[in-house]
Amino acid sequence: MTAWVPPDALGRRVLCGTEYATVRYVGTVPPTAGTWLGVEWDDPQRGKHDGTHEGTQYFKCRHPRGGSFIRPNKANFGVDFLTAVKARYGLNDEDNVHPGKESTLFFGKTVEFVGMDSIIEQQRQCSFSFSRLNQLVDISVRECAVSHPGREEEISRTCPNIRRVDLSKNLISSWETATDIASQVQNLETLNISENKMKFPATSISGSSAFLKLRILALNQTEITWTEVLLCAPGWPALEELYLTSNNITVLERPENVLQTLKVLDLSDNQLLDGNQLHQIAHLPSLEQLMLRNTGISSIHFPDAGFGCKTKMFPSLKHLEIKDNQISQWSSINELDKLPSLRSLQCRNNPLMDTEKNQETLRQLIIAKISQLEVLNKSEILPAERKGAELDYRKIFGRDWIAAGGHWNPERNKPSEDFLAAHPRYPSLCLKYGAPEEGELERQQPVTLKNQLLTLTIKCPDKPEQKPLEKKLPESMTIQRVKGLLYRLLKIPGSELKLSYESSKLEGKEVDLDNDLKPLQFYSIENGDSVLVRW
Repeated sequence: MTAWVPPDALGRRVLCGTEYATVRYVGTVPPTAGTWLGVEWDDPQRGKHDGTHEGTQYFKCRHPRGGSFIRPNKANFGVDFLTAVKARYGLNDEDNVHPGKESTLFFGKTVEFVGMDSIIEQQRQCSFSFSRLNQLVDISVRECAVSHPGREEEISRTCPNIRRVDLSKNLISSWETATDIASQVQNLETLNISENKMKFPATSISGSSAFLKLRILALNQTEITWTEVLLCAPGWPALEELYLTSNNITVLERPENVLQTLKVLDLSDNQLLDGNQLHQIAHLPSLEQLMLRNTGISSIHFPDAGFGCKTKMFPSLKHLEIKDNQISQWSSINELDKLPSLRSLQCRNNPLMDTEKNQETLRQLIIAKISQLEVLNKSEILPAERKGAELDYRKIFGRDWIAAGGHWNPERNKPSEDFLAAHPRYPSLCLKYGAPEEGELERQQPVTLKNQLLTLTIKCPDKPEQKPLEKKLPESMTIQRVKGLLYRLLKIPGSELKLSYESSKLEGKEVDLDNDLKPLQFYSIENGDSVLVRW
């Protein structure tokens, strides 16, 4: 007996065992009899060919061995939304209820004659089941083989209070199907429809009210392009968060009169052609968080603003994530200081991070270069750490500044364009702390800090519950930077630290470390000494 095939099977998503595929062909495959489905597997390792059989190409695949022919009875075309909800929340089988004629309710597949007590109990369970569905606000039917909405208006009648829906990794074949489901959820605020390989509209959508209240939308791994995002976006007038990771997005276009309420945008794991693509989304007025992890960008540039000025791009951007990219030049970090609202940055795993062997030095340089930064790589920047980083930066590059024409006398202070391009914050640091003088720079250590490490024991004499810690610190490390390290290491709140040290050779005698600008070596600290911390 020939298995039933839906009339719209072509292009539908199917599940075969645990493997997902898309139907690319429906028909015969001579010399065999009967109907076959030609499918393109999500995992090409599951396939056998490219849609060709005995010299005839029945369908095409992106991978040369991504296709197979299967019989229709091997393909699961999925279930409707409510069937999946009832199965997920334990309302099937003995709890499954269906309205009958004249509002009589029957349970299961077979109607039986039962006693009055049993009827009353069944009616009680029926009311309980409908009550449970009626009360659902958050629904997750992830991996439940949902492929269509079911009967018209059935979702809205049965689950009128839904606000958040997880439809990820199902058998949704098109954005139209997603819209049909959403149109029955009147107060939909959050929708995760990720991991559904869908067909999206080729022309702009207008007139649909399905997503009028939608604030959060996840479309990760759906193969959507940015052009398709913009075509769908008119239907998302209140959208605040949009997640688009691992798609086909390589080129961006400027949104015109759409996405104006967007606060969070995640484009991670899309291979953007270059950093200049970001200019296309730079004028989203409400955007506060932008995630660009593993997008292949190698540089960032805001050409509308000069040295020490703020860009008009990304006016509201507070959090930027650019880790796992190809950024290799400090100029891109300099550019980030132009962002007027930036407060948090994640930038690990870029080639630039390999230019400094000492990660503490690297962190201090980034802090000094971006004036308004408050959190770096998920670690808070305390005021003492910022002050130390900026003072060190001012000293480290002081000789370069003088050589480039810098001078403590404002009338003679004319640093070169090349120096200002490499160190655009240097003039503001001189205004903040005063210009460095020749004598101050005589014993300047190189930025690489290739100097001797001291093995020191960190103790908190007033906090006996705090166990001593052993740390290796460069002897050139200033007291200010030691304090910044200790704030993070000991998780000390915003109190003023008081440091002293105890020599291993002169037990019981403490020497105050009272000058934040002096390095450890200034105090003749040696290996084995103890740094005492009080607050």
